[in-house]
Amino acid sequence: MAVSSSDEKSQRVLVTVTGPDSPGITAALTETLVGKRVGLRDVEQVVVQGQLILALLLDLDATPKQGAPVLKDLLFAAKSLGLELQFRVLDHEERAAREEGAERRRYAVTAIGDGVGATGLHVIAAALAERRANIEEVRQLSDGHLSSIEVIVSLEGPVEERGPALRRDLVSAVAEYDIDVAVQRETVTRRSKRLVVMDMDSTLIRVECIDELARMHGVVDKVEAITRQAMAGELDFEQSLRERVALLKGLDYDRVLALSRDLPLTQGAEPLIRVLRILGYKTAVVSGGFTFAAGALKERLGIDYVYANHLEVSQGKLTGRVLEPIVGPQRKADLLDAIAQGEGIALEQTIAIGDGANDLSMLERAGLGIAFHAKPKLKQAADTSVSAGGLDRILYLLGMRARDVSEMLARSEVATEYTS
Repeated sequence: MAVSSSDEKSQRVLVTVTGPDSPGITAALTETLVGKRVGLRDVEQVVVQGQLILALLLDLDATPKQGAPVLKDLLFAAKSLGLELQFRVLDHEERAAREEGAERRRYAVTAIGDGVGATGLHVIAAALAERRANIEEVRQLSDGHLSSIEVIVSLEGPVEERGPALRRDLVSAVAEYDIDVAVQRETVTRRSKRLVVMDMDSTLIRVECIDELARMHGVVDKVEAITRQAMAGELDFEQSLRERVALLKGLDYDRVLALSRDLPLTQGAEPLIRVLRILGYKTAVVSGGFTFAAGALKERLGIDYVYANHLEVSQGKLTGRVLEPIVGPQRKADLLDAIAQGEGIALEQTIAIGDGANDLSMLERAGLGIAFHAKPKLKQAADTSVSAGGLDRILYLLGMRARDVSEMLARSEVATEYTS
């Protein structure tokens, strides 16, 4: 590669400063650059357990009388602060590689699970290296125990193949470990999602409402048999729903409503919804379950939209019929689309969460589809999955750190106490 005359007159120097962190370090070091013939090209700073790592990429005048004094001043300032300073002059090949690297697309790799640790990080890093993905940043999202990390990588290759191929490789690499992996384009919209749509039964709550109603009515074995037929592909969702609801004919509606008063929330459901509300997200439940439960959750958690199936009631008892339109797989996807359009939210800024096959179309329609404690088929088809822990782990996929979430929830509790 030819070297320009401007390159010959300057040298690019990478300065690395390490040591105990304290206020004023960055100010003191950058003060040595003020008024000098030096350009600050890049800067990164991180503090790990009270230890500072600061990197400065400088353009210095190549003449000894101009460049050397700047480095001497930086070295003296660092030593006076009790810090170690190292520098390296980058050659032209390294500079060219860095400029070419700017054309690579960036992705956020989020790893969630109790298997994240030294071994998990090594497995992920090795898989990234094999695909020639360059790691630009690693940060811990969880607090205390290392159960979630975010790795920002840059990757070359055909745009439409990069992300999906990388996720396939990573999922395969961590298959033996207790780790879920998400790969998302590192764009503004990744951190600015605005709508979260959730399934209800076995996702937002820990039970299947139709099973609980069948247990009340003494027909749970018959209902479960139909459910198995549907899971085996012998019945579609709408047909299986009608047949199961028919078995509930004659159940007192007062008993149905009693079930809605104490629905067991999935671990992490309440903090997830609270954080989303604080941040201004719109939330929705789109469920193949029933409106009596979805409506109760709307009031209990402050959910913005709920769509579910209506059980017909006559003279205080269930008739055994479900009213149209039935919320099945396609309607779930269409409702997500309709809510997003009504709120003026782009689909790429939406998240869908579900656990069953009838959630697949909804997960595919959303900008980010998350299989939560789901069967293998849905996990493979979704953008990512959360296989263990609570719903609040989904906040990691938005780049939120556990300590930030804790502080946010604590402030909201104080505000609630003050205004109540």
